Amino acid sequence: MDAKTMPPQEEPLQDIAHLGHVELMTPKPNESLWYFRDLLGMEVVHQEGQSAYLRGYGDYAAWTLKLTEGKLPGVGHISFRTVSPQALERRAAAIEESGLGIGWANGDYGHGRCYRFRDPDGHYMEIYYEEEKYVAPPELHSTLMNQPMKFTGRGACVRQTDHLAVCCKDVDANRKFVEQTLGLKLREQVMFENGKTEIGSWMSSTTKHHELAYVLDIKGLHGRLHHFSLWVDDKSDVLRTADIFAENGIEIEAGPSKHNNSQAFYLYSFEPGGNRIEVYTSGFFVYAPDFEPVVWDEDTRGTGVYWGAALPESFLNYATPNIEKESEFDLEHLPVFSPH
Repeated sequence: MDAKTMPPQEEPLQDIAHLGHVELMTPKPNESLWYFRDLLGMEVVHQEGQSAYLRGYGDYAAWTLKLTEGKLPGVGHISFRTVSPQALERRAAAIEESGLGIGWANGDYGHGRCYRFRDPDGHYMEIYYEEEKYVAPPELHSTLMNQPMKFTGRGACVRQTDHLAVCCKDVDANRKFVEQTLGLKLREQVMFENGKTEIGSWMSSTTKHHELAYVLDIKGLHGRLHHFSLWVDDKSDVLRTADIFAENGIEIEAGPSKHNNSQAFYLYSFEPGGNRIEVYTSGFFVYAPDFEPVVWDEDTRGTGVYWGAALPESFLNYATPNIEKESEFDLEHLPVFSPH
C-alpha cells in the first residue's frame, strides 16, 4: 500500500505528559517508611498528617510517592501530569463526559489544581499540570548540573518511579477508557481463548514500555493494586537490592529474573504494609509513532518469564487489599485524597 492509498489516521492524543505520582496505603506506616527510605533509598521530602512524601534521586518533581496510613494496603490514587494547562482542561472535559468524573480540587503538597475521577473499575485517579520542581538542599546538591540531587548510595538508591499495575474486573473496559480519555497507548497485550478474553494490557503516554498496566483480577474484585514499580539503572542494582532485602528480612516473592513481555529485569518483594513492590530495569522503549501492539496468547505468553524461575501462584492470586469478597473492601477505611 502506498501513501496515496493508505487510510487516513486519527490524530493521536498527546495531552498526557507522563505518570505523575502514586499514593500507597499502608497499615504499618513506620515500617513501610523504613522500607522505602532505608532499604530502597528514597528521600523523604515532606510529612503531613498521616502521609509521608518521597522521591527517587532522579525524579524531577518534588515527590513521586505518597505513603498514607490506612486500615488496608492498596493504592490510594494514581496521578498523571498533562502537557499544559489547556491539555488539563481538555482531558477533564473528556472524563466528565464519560460520567466517571469526581470534580476539581486544589491539589496536594507540591502540585496545583487537579481533576479527580475513577476508572471503570473504581481506582481513584487525578490529572494536573502545575507541579513544584525539586530543589535539593545543600547537602544533597549534585555536582552534575543536570541531576536534581546526588546519588546518596543509601540502600538500593532507586532512581525514579516507573509504573504500576492494577487489577480489574474488565481489562477491555478499563483499557478503552484510558485510551479514549487520557490518550495512553497500548504497547503489549495478553489475550486468551482465541482473543476472546483480555488478560492484561500494558500502556504508556511516553516512550516507556508501560506506565500503567491493567491485569484481570481473578477474584472478580475491584480497585486493587497488583504492584508498584521503581527504576534502577542496571541489572547489578537489582541483584544488590536482593542482597539488601535478604539481609533485612524482606520477603522476595520472585526474581531476579527477566520478563518476556517488556523484556525487563525484575525483583518482586512485599513491603511491610503488604503491597507488592517491583525493582525494575532494562526493557524496551517505543519510539515509532506507528508502533503496533504486541499480542501474546496462552502458548506464547507461557509463564511470563523469559528466563529464571516461573512466577509463583501468589503472583496471580495476591493483590492489595488482600480480600476475598467485595464486602471486606470498605472504601471508607481508605483515606483516598486525604485532606491536606
